[in-house]
Amino acid sequence: MSQPINENAARPERGRAGPLKTLFVSLMIVLVGAALIWLIFKTEPTATRKDAARETAMLVDVRTISRGDFTPTVEAMGQVMPAREVTLGSRVSGEVVSQAEVFSPGRQVDKDEELLRIDPADYEAALLQRRSELMQAQADLEIEQGQQTVARQEFELLGESIEAVNDALILRKPQLNQAKARVAIAEAAVKQAELNLARTRIRAPFPAQVLSREVTLGSQVSSGQSLGRLVGTDEYWVEATVPLSKLRWLSFDANPDAATAPVRLRHDTVWPSGQNREGRLTQLVGELDDNARMARVLITVEDPLALDQAAGQPPLILGSFVRAEIDGQTLEDVVRIERGLVRRNNTVWVMEDRKLAIRDLDIVFQDQEYAYIRNGLEDGDQLITNELASVVGGARLRLEGDNNE
Repeated sequence: MSQPINENAARPERGRAGPLKTLFVSLMIVLVGAALIWLIFKTEPTATRKDAARETAMLVDVRTISRGDFTPTVEAMGQVMPAREVTLGSRVSGEVVSQAEVFSPGRQVDKDEELLRIDPADYEAALLQRRSELMQAQADLEIEQGQQTVARQEFELLGESIEAVNDALILRKPQLNQAKARVAIAEAAVKQAELNLARTRIRAPFPAQVLSREVTLGSQVSSGQSLGRLVGTDEYWVEATVPLSKLRWLSFDANPDAATAPVRLRHDTVWPSGQNREGRLTQLVGELDDNARMARVLITVEDPLALDQAAGQPPLILGSFVRAEIDGQTLEDVVRIERGLVRRNNTVWVMEDRKLAIRDLDIVFQDQEYAYIRNGLEDGDQLITNELASVVGGARLRLEGDNNE
């Protein structure tokens, strides 16, 4: 009798074969992926540094260099301040009875122009009194001189000799000296009265601009009281600060009449573009600026309000800050190039035989626009002025119009 086939007994064999197959397939996928990744990295192109020149010459712009003598510019910031400033004060007391129309803030006044007048009545009366006292003293002196003459005549008639001391008394010399002293005192009193009367007229001591006025018509003023403030209009100062490292490039002369370095003043935020005022470097102030710790220099500007110059010159305003461009000492036998052409680490790019050369520079001075070079460039050198994407010594170069090799 035949045994029945147990189908369930064969199923475990097929169940074990399934996971093995899946594992094998997964392992193959991993291995194939790893092989592909290895192949990709193995065959990836790599960047290599080449010292050799590029196959294609780079297009450049060049400028031929020449040596010469140049005047560098030292740039500084400065504040406008008055060269002459005075506070008017009264030397006598009284009521202001007259005031000039020009004695107002912002107006210009001429030298010796009358600005105010204090009531002169009391001082005129005092002058009359002092003059009468002088006349009385002079009369007393004349009388005493006559008495001295009479005394001398009487002494000569006596014909007697007396001691020198008694001689002075007999001839009334002490009385004569007293009379002369009273005349001198009276003359001094008259002069003082005349001065007091003249001081009732307040005048401008120099050509000036009125900055402030502290009294007006009818004000009562006392001796020493402030009446107003004036600044001279013939010249202003600009006090500028200069870095100590650039101070040696500036020239100062102890002689005030000597020619000094010219200065150009600019007020970029106020004056139109390209407009400036001319000045001259006057003096080095022997003290550092408290805030920036830089050297202080004075620049003199004549006619700061542009009163005598052609129309269009901007006036200087006291207290404003301006930019000063000071001409420095002349640099002899140097090369001047724009600062933007100085490359990293103080180098420049030069074309030599249609190839790129990198030169180290000995820079003597740099201002806002230029670099002045003592060594590194010579006459006839062709300086590359444009930017290059790749800078390699010995790279081939070409100019506009050359064949692209």
